[in-house]
Amino acid sequence: MPNYCDLGALEGFTCGQASDPLGKTGVTVLRFDAGAVAAVDVRGAAPGTRETDLLKPENLIDKVHAIVLSGGSVWGLDAMSGVVRVLEENDVGFDTGIAKVPIVTGAVLFDLGVGSASARPDMLMGRKAAEAATGRRIETGAVGAGCGATLGKIYGREYASTSGLGAHCIALADGFCVAAIVAVNPYGEVFGRDGQLLGASTAPVSLRDAENYSASGDFPGSNTTIGAIVTNATLTKSEALKVAQMAHDGLARAIRPAHTLYDGDTLFAAGTGTKGTINVNRLGMLAADAVEAAIHNSVAGNPADL
Repeated sequence: MPNYCDLGALEGFTCGQASDPLGKTGVTVLRFDAGAVAAVDVRGAAPGTRETDLLKPENLIDKVHAIVLSGGSVWGLDAMSGVVRVLEENDVGFDTGIAKVPIVTGAVLFDLGVGSASARPDMLMGRKAAEAATGRRIETGAVGAGCGATLGKIYGREYASTSGLGAHCIALADGFCVAAIVAVNPYGEVFGRDGQLLGASTAPVSLRDAENYSASGDFPGSNTTIGAIVTNATLTKSEALKVAQMAHDGLARAIRPAHTLYDGDTLFAAGTGTKGTINVNRLGMLAADAVEAAIHNSVAGNPADL
């Protein structure tokens, strides 16, 4: 049975997904039709992204209309153009006085080694995911950007395990909410708060040694964990950046090792502004907890074999 995470308490955005279960790839779209102040923090050394320079605090554009998480490596960037088309048709975008320009940012992960290497998210898949973004109940597991995600490639890709897309929402008594949606495709393994392995390489004990790291000679960029933190708080771009930075603490707690030369770990943070301001330190700590829990959620119930 599919697993779902209800993000309904978060106003100001919708989410949709499209998947290719045979080719093992897909797209996850977060839509902010009224715009959301956003920033991004990239910690991995092999990222694949679109329009992230716009999110720098010193740059003009302060709101995005969609954040896209996609499989397909560089080909997954095509899916984001499909999202742009749907937003344009819905009259969503930055009003230039000449035309409304949809601001769509996002990141991709490498899933070509699972399923079919020729199955890649394209404009049509991006369109389908954007059109499916009509609510805030999101399916988790091997769907969307997590459809072909794997973990535990630290001892060789042949020992990888299935992971997927995870989500977690924290709702506070004062009405503030923060959610994390994360596609988990790391070089490392996933650990619980008690140190227990929740998502492990299938490598035998004899290989589980630092001397055998990257035993198969995997090239940079063949992994990557990507995600977004969404809150209903009102943020500036600088505050959103700090939230994204602090959220990486949750990624590093759950995935070991993280932020390697073989990963392109990227986290976005977006504030819809339907609530007022909140202490950014508090929000950043909650974001880290949400990311950690979303990563744990991504491996819950998934089989160890591919």
